[in-house]
Amino acid sequence: MVMPAHKPTEERRRQVEQASGLGLPHDQIAALIGISDETLRKYYKTELAVGKAKASAQVAKTLFNKAVVQGDTTAMIWWTKAQMRWAETQRHENSGPDGGPQVIRYEWGEPE
Repeated sequence: MVMPAHKPTEERRRQVEQASGLGLPHDQIAALIGISDETLRKYYKTELAVGKAKASAQVAKTLFNKAVVQGDTTAMIWWTKAQMRWAETQRHENSGPDGGPQVIRYEWGEPE
């Protein structure tokens, strides 16, 4: 039995965009609207991309406002690390006794 071709509606397009923005995986979005994952990607490619982009933009806007308007230090730190590529670094130095050079001794032999 041949299934009729899928015909997207404006309501379905809104549902797909919203679900994509909420982070649902494609297989779950497809199940939600009653089509296959392949059909979802074929007919709703734009809605899948736009939904995720809109959600990401809203989160970025909220984070930015928390950092700039509210002075949220945690948001500022996250922004500098994620957007400005700042990083916390640590430097470890090893030395021998009293800051002198390390002496490395190798021994070969049969284990006791």
